[in-house]
Amino acid sequence: MRIGTNHGSLSDRILSRYGDTPLGMVESALEFLRICEDHNFYNIVISMKASNTRVMVQAYRLLVAKMIETSRNYPLHLGVTEAGDGEDGRIKSAVGIGTLLEDGLGDTIRVSLTEEPEFEIPVARELAERYSKRKGHKHIPPFNGKLPYDPYEYERHETHEVINLGGHHTPRVIADLSMKEEITPASLFAVGYNYSVPLDKWNLTDLAVDYLFLGDKSINFEIPGTLGLIYNSQVWAKNPNQDRAYPLFCGEEYFKTADRSRVLNFVAVDITVLTEDFISKIKNETAVCLVLDSFNTHTLAELRRMAIELRTKDCELPIIIKCNYKDLSAEQFQLYSSTDLGGLLLDGFGDGIWIKQKDCVSARECNSTAFGVLQASRTRISKTEYISCPSCGRTLFDLQETTQKIRERTDHLKGIKIGIMGCIVNGPGEMADADYGYVGTGPGKISLYKGKEVVKKNVTSETAVNELINLIRENGDWVEKVEQLKEI
Repeated sequence: MRIGTNHGSLSDRILSRYGDTPLGMVESALEFLRICEDHNFYNIVISMKASNTRVMVQAYRLLVAKMIETSRNYPLHLGVTEAGDGEDGRIKSAVGIGTLLEDGLGDTIRVSLTEEPEFEIPVARELAERYSKRKGHKHIPPFNGKLPYDPYEYERHETHEVINLGGHHTPRVIADLSMKEEITPASLFAVGYNYSVPLDKWNLTDLAVDYLFLGDKSINFEIPGTLGLIYNSQVWAKNPNQDRAYPLFCGEEYFKTADRSRVLNFVAVDITVLTEDFISKIKNETAVCLVLDSFNTHTLAELRRMAIELRTKDCELPIIIKCNYKDLSAEQFQLYSSTDLGGLLLDGFGDGIWIKQKDCVSARECNSTAFGVLQASRTRISKTEYISCPSCGRTLFDLQETTQKIRERTDHLKGIKIGIMGCIVNGPGEMADADYGYVGTGPGKISLYKGKEVVKKNVTSETAVNELINLIRENGDWVEKVEQLKEI
């Protein structure tokens, strides 16, 4: 039997005592577990599902801790509930499920997509089969001290502010163009910057990166005012006065030269460089951002080990999390990078992310994945979030078609969460994290929600999307869609 606790369906009694929290989810599950045990029934699997990946990961971790305290050891069924469809659904599922698999938790997996059921299994299989290739990975030094952060509650690691990195700033995104033969204005289209020749104007999308890594390449055109450039240190030293350009050093190289930027230097380190002596030397530098780099097949664990080392040594320099991939399918790239980066972001580590990939996906897909991971981990919001359920026998309308209709009308509402639920049975509870809800309540009938409260009942399905838009307008969350400049 599965005991399934859902973030949005906690009883009033649990809510009054524990609130809408991971602890409340765990206590709810333990209540039912004790009932089963009182009747000598132990053939149980437990799930802690939420559409919010932070809540989901914390709830499973906390459940395991409680089971260890009480000498219990029941298997876990992992899933991010109502993950949505397409890229967003896959990334969100990988961030939640993948993080827990990296923790060594989980016995069964359910990937919940608003798509045909046969598309869910390949995603789940890809997430699980990654670990069949993990044997023999490069050794990662064990950490034997007290963990310097709380794995059961999200708190971002405090770092110093260096320009727009660290401090109160949202995580930055670095795009890697170092392997391109030539970099032109058209090269920036894939990373969120469109240039109009007739208007002589750059147009920024919501997925515009913050920095470009150029390596030894150069740019001979004027860049957008919000964009920074990163060069290998020797190349940067030849033109140190270039506007918004910064050097990248490799570990100890930073200390061996006087050619440094006065405002921002990126220093790449791997786990072998990050010694106690190195940390003590660099942690008091005021114009440094560390780039944590890993080529280990157990990427997340090695990067987490490095971040823990910095935190235990009271190093508050901002850090970029850099992951490296090559020769992967598009789906493998999306799921692996979402797991590796998402897990670290959920633990509060990372003032920026940098994905370097070769022969995996296009630059546009890589960039979209980077922003999708930040969205799924709720560390940087760049688009609308859709909490939509998979089809089942209770669904009262075409979920895929309706989700697409709502997405077409609302995908510019940055930061708004919209729940699209097929029935009244689980819908209101499972979309409890949403700002607005669209729930099937009968054949051809829809109820609309603001938060957890129903505000319009029995709206006809023909007019329900328009009514949803009107509801968003009435609550002051609507903005008009601005047409983007076309790529030229």
